[in-house]
Amino acid sequence: MEPFRFHVFVCDQQKPEGLPCCSARGSGRVIDALRREIVARKLDDEVQITTCGSLGLCEHGPNLVVYPEGTWYSGVTPEDVAEIVESHFQKHVPVERLTRTNTSDLKAEIVTNRDRMRQALRARDAAGMLPDDLNDRIRGFQESRVVLTALELDVFTAVGEGAGAEAVANRVGANPRATELLLNALTAMGLLAKSEGVFRNGPAARRYFCAASPDNARPGLLHTAHLWSRWSNLTDSVRAGTAVAYEGIADRGEDWTQAFIAAMHRNASERAPLVVRAVDAAGVRRMLDVGGGSGAYSIAFAKTHPGLLSDILDLATVGPIAQRHIQEAGVADRVSVRAGDLRVDSLGQNYDLVFLSAICHMLSAGENGDLLRRCRDALAPGGRIVIQDFILEPDKTSPKFGALFALNMLVGTAGGSSYSAVEYAEWLKGAAFADVRHVRLPGPTGLMIATRC
Repeated sequence: MEPFRFHVFVCDQQKPEGLPCCSARGSGRVIDALRREIVARKLDDEVQITTCGSLGLCEHGPNLVVYPEGTWYSGVTPEDVAEIVESHFQKHVPVERLTRTNTSDLKAEIVTNRDRMRQALRARDAAGMLPDDLNDRIRGFQESRVVLTALELDVFTAVGEGAGAEAVANRVGANPRATELLLNALTAMGLLAKSEGVFRNGPAARRYFCAASPDNARPGLLHTAHLWSRWSNLTDSVRAGTAVAYEGIADRGEDWTQAFIAAMHRNASERAPLVVRAVDAAGVRRMLDVGGGSGAYSIAFAKTHPGLLSDILDLATVGPIAQRHIQEAGVADRVSVRAGDLRVDSLGQNYDLVFLSAICHMLSAGENGDLLRRCRDALAPGGRIVIQDFILEPDKTSPKFGALFALNMLVGTAGGSSYSAVEYAEWLKGAAFADVRHVRLPGPTGLMIATRC
């Protein structure tokens, strides 16, 4: 069976530094160039690109194999891609200067490399050395910290279209020597490129980390930078059973609030279409968005259902941010903002739908029980509650993101956590809800939906 006219396997194997491999020789750039060229020539329905592990020709990479005929290419560069696509995929003539035609030599090289790799793995295992993937996970904080520091300093915006270390240091108000060390590390990580002392943003940094980009994610990512100090207290929090440096959200300052809501808005804007489709709010007249943050979900519900009116309840410090997004979305006549504290304040009455997104994980089990009872009181008879959150399986070890997020709540809240569908069902039934169901969504979060009796 051949669903595509050509199927290309490109090695993207990564090995420890110092060992030859295709990724170190630029296979990522070759893969990107192949995909772009195939789309540009409108061949994406005829040519399938698949990345793979080692093809066994590590010293001659980047390597790729084209099926169904099984043509092996070695030493391919991004500059070779257009020729391969035109000659091989369009004219059915392989590029001879890049092909490996001596099958016996080809097999001998592959077998030699395979045996060498097996021998090295046996020696490492016998010596009790940590596997590379485990060692990388343990040291992963280093690369994370490099990027977060660059974001805090706004280094990528300072690099702009190209700048030396001293110029970047002057723009961000940092030490030139230390700035150069940081820029070199970012270059080693592939986020910057360096030529003759001039640094330039790579494609990802240019798109996601620069102030002028429409896809600039830096404002929201600064929330991750703010999490750094809290996570550094994880050991003490595990000993204590709670956050050891806890501050209420209202006390964390404007910078923290701006970054937190920006991060939540970006996540919510991505998830909102999935949630709106899953909830089906047709016929809902009044909705309460508890702790609605930027208003992204209320905006999505209002745009999908023209007859729906939504009230957002959140802290006074969040209200102006939500108002700005609501005005920009053109739904200010149907989405309003009310200042209040979801832990203690009245939620109102006679709503058809109460929506809680990313709220329950901030609260303890007891606080959630109280909140859900007050949500029930805010609903009209037959009204629904919809909870979106990281919903764990019964043993609480998956999904992985939810299990890790429970620790995020440990270091950042007095009693929050990630909870299981079983726990949510118990709280909802205890608050006199019926027809409780767990709705799974693609991605890290799911829904719990129930009806007021």
